[in-house]
Amino acid sequence: MLASFAAMSIPALAADKSYTLTSPDGQLGVTVQAGSQLTYTVSRGGLQLLAPSPISMTLGDGRAFGPGDKVRKVTRVQADNWLDASVYKKSKVRDHYNEMTLNFQEFDLVVRAYDAGVAYRFVSKVKGDYTVRAEQAEFTFPADWNTIFPYTRECNTYEEQFYTSFENTYTHGPLSSWDPDRLVFLPMVVEAPQGIKVLVTESDLLDYPGMYLRNQDKDTVLKGVWAPYPKDVQQGGHNMLQGVVKTREAYIAKASGTTAFPWRIINVATEDKQLTNNDLPWLLGRPSQGDFSWVKPGKVAWDWWNDWNLYGVDFRAGINNDTYKYYIDFAASQGIEYVILDEGWAVNLKADLMQVIPEIDLPMLARHAQSKGVGLILWAGYWAFDRDMEAVCKHYADMGIKGFKIDFMDRDDQVVVDFYRRAAETCAKYHMLADFHGAFKPSGLNRTWPNVINFEGVYGLEQMKWGGTELTQVDYDVTVPFIRMSAGPMDYTQGAMRNATRSNYRPVNSEGMSQGTRCHQLAEYVIFDSPLNMLCDSPSNYLQEPECTKYIAEIPTVWDETVALDGKIAEYVVTARRKGDTWYVGALTNWTPRDLDIDLGFLPEGSWKVEIYQDGVNADRAARDYKRVDTRVEAGSGKVCRVHLAPGGGWTAKFTRN
Repeated sequence: MLASFAAMSIPALAADKSYTLTSPDGQLGVTVQAGSQLTYTVSRGGLQLLAPSPISMTLGDGRAFGPGDKVRKVTRVQADNWLDASVYKKSKVRDHYNEMTLNFQEFDLVVRAYDAGVAYRFVSKVKGDYTVRAEQAEFTFPADWNTIFPYTRECNTYEEQFYTSFENTYTHGPLSSWDPDRLVFLPMVVEAPQGIKVLVTESDLLDYPGMYLRNQDKDTVLKGVWAPYPKDVQQGGHNMLQGVVKTREAYIAKASGTTAFPWRIINVATEDKQLTNNDLPWLLGRPSQGDFSWVKPGKVAWDWWNDWNLYGVDFRAGINNDTYKYYIDFAASQGIEYVILDEGWAVNLKADLMQVIPEIDLPMLARHAQSKGVGLILWAGYWAFDRDMEAVCKHYADMGIKGFKIDFMDRDDQVVVDFYRRAAETCAKYHMLADFHGAFKPSGLNRTWPNVINFEGVYGLEQMKWGGTELTQVDYDVTVPFIRMSAGPMDYTQGAMRNATRSNYRPVNSEGMSQGTRCHQLAEYVIFDSPLNMLCDSPSNYLQEPECTKYIAEIPTVWDETVALDGKIAEYVVTARRKGDTWYVGALTNWTPRDLDIDLGFLPEGSWKVEIYQDGVNADRAARDYKRVDTRVEAGSGKVCRVHLAPGGGWTAKFTRN
């Protein structure tokens, strides 16, 4: 149902006037006050979550959207639709909201209220070309509540923070504890009273810089910050594959004519688990145009994490034809859809994807992969891909290559954000996938261009190759599903077959290991949203573990339904996902051993055959210890499955109709 109410003329009878919008269930409310300032507040029930928070936008010529403007008209809309989603964690998504548009002379303010949160955006009506000098987006919390947030990397200067990989662990602390000189990238969470969590992020980010947050005054006000527009960008950075910004303009964005700027999202969850099944960033992304039925999600046999380290073969493993033929044959034998050729196949330091090292015969490998029913994906540095994007995509699409893993953007100023859009569009033209690494968080692009099949922007398993023993990766693993994954899919790159307890872990580059148990790794394939999902370890190791390999190779990467079953940020998480008539369940814990009762009410009543992978009795000493159990359960309301998780443990199960 889509219904519009008649527009109402709003006379300017007073300096300030308030306009209120509520969510469909009546629980969330957002109030906009227009007059000397333009502010908004958010509440749930009787609890104020955001106190009056000013918003505005200042153009290069000094004109401002917001302060002192009069509302000319208000239009209200209600919507309740079910949308098809083809490469997502569910096949149908409910789009149920109330919307209010405040019409000003040169801009509109559009506000939406969903049951899961509220969002607002500016829409410019300015004619011709102009620049945005600054945007004001403030989040004023009523008290010094606790927060969970990721800082950008530490830098020598404040400005250097605009160059970041968007990968970090989470800091916990009150609002007032934030370092005033550090930027925080999105998403982040504020813990309100009554167990409510407020998550801040954005969507429909296509041609505008991404938003950071800063608490410059060490109070309870978080302020949006955006990277200024790059003026002078030079080739440099990692293997000459990055764009290094030398100078910047005095504005943050260029624009022209009617422009819908990104949505600012305030998710509101009454239970932590709701954040693991959040749809607002996808819903607020721009709908796709055209046919994307050709997009094929799946698993990837990956070379880089395991350092091309094969054993039991009669050739020297490395970046060469024999090694990649072996990876292709392994993928084919396990039903794995793709193999990635990561960094090293193109000539180093040339930033030219047409120059291939002599040890690699790409046309031959593409033919071999095609004969085995396996697709090849090529790693590409940002600068190399951008220098001749059209020719590169056409050349490799003609060869049979299925997509690119594009890396080392490490920025989200307007130029790089627009690069994502151009890369997605060009790849789609040639029916190619795009997996963005060195990337900012998903912000709706995967809805607009469903061939954008994954994003990094996550402190993933690669950190275990070089991280110190002080790292507690399993704590991150039970935090990231509630925060970063709330924005969209993430390329964490799990699947380690060498597993370590907290005391036994050590970083090893060529024979990497994970923290936590074997079942912790298996369960991540269910917990983590990842339409293009890596098997990070060596084919040689997987062939030594056929039972685990078969299980993870068969797990789907996109789903018909997702159910958040249980969880608490930084402690544990339990998720169920359905593909067809088959259900998978995954559970993860931090270093605390845990007993859980998993409610089986998500299953249709009746008898189910269950294939369970659980921590072994000695998994607290030898993290690789696991046990497979085949059993049957009766499902339905009131039925539970009792689960024990070892320290850093996991549990996963496949449910099929008996």
